[in-house]
Amino acid sequence: MKKVVSAFLAVATVAGSLAVAVPAANARDRGGAIAAGVGLGILGGAIAGAAIANSAPAPVYGYGPGPVYVEEPACRLVRERFWDGYGWRSRRVQVCD
Repeated sequence: MKKVVSAFLAVATVAGSLAVAVPAANARDRGGAIAAGVGLGILGGAIAGAAIANSAPAPVYGYGPGPVYVEEPACRLVRERFWDGYGWRSRRVQVCD
């Protein structure tokens, strides 16, 4: 709900600034009809956008398989010594229980 209110206030601020700026650019416009139209259009778009953004997603009824849970064995890395023909070396080997 906070997002909707903040979006509405942002759009109202932009619409208000357009309503003030447009009549100054058009000296022949009497009564600010163009500014009101632009402001109301932006306001209506914001309300429609907020309604679409807050609508619930469509329910999905039985399409696709359910979740599959696979329990993997606990694995760990173990240091292992081995003879390579020239001397003793060590390597890390993954051991799963």
